[in-house]
Amino acid sequence: MTTTRRSLIKGGLALTGAGLAAGPLAPLAGPALAQQSYGQSRSFSQNELVTSGHQFFGNVSRGLALTVEEAVRRWGEPNGYVLGQEAAGAFVGGLRYGEGTLFTRNAGDRKVFWQGPSVGFDFGGEGSRTMMLVYGLPTVDAMYQRFVGVDGSAYFIGGFGFTALAAEGVTVVPIRTGVGWRLGVNLGYLKFTPQATWNPF
Repeated sequence: MTTTRRSLIKGGLALTGAGLAAGPLAPLAGPALAQQSYGQSRSFSQNELVTSGHQFFGNVSRGLALTVEEAVRRWGEPNGYVLGQEAAGAFVGGLRYGEGTLFTRNAGDRKVFWQGPSVGFDFGGEGSRTMMLVYGLPTVDAMYQRFVGVDGSAYFIGGFGFTALAAEGVTVVPIRTGVGWRLGVNLGYLKFTPQATWNPF
């Protein structure tokens, strides 16, 4: 199932023709404790996020720097972030699937998967590399839940789009390339899981 999902996501990226040069994801560290507290964990600075994003997204530095700067201005410095890739398609109603790595200060790095439906004036498909800033994460396991969109939180800067999703005090801010107008006109949620699944609900 994982291989099939990965093929779908890679296929979606190829269809966009984005041509982004990106370095490989950092290798996973040793196993993290699922219940380790984040209470005293340090956040990631804006410079660290931009540097990591440059390596991942490739030659799109100015747009990424401006987007991260705006996200940090609105929500502060995150105590976790995700680098990954996803594919989505829609014809009024749509689905999104993705996978990546959650990076944390004191609980190691963890593989994560996400999926979810969207409803709105959406047509077509897309594939994109994604950076997600994570705020207020108390434990690694708190990532594995359903996050819904925050009204009025869609922004577009320098070829990047970002919005905010929230659940139980945790906020996730996905930053995507090449999303065009699609981000701002659909409603939905993302469900994060520790294993790949086709079930978006």
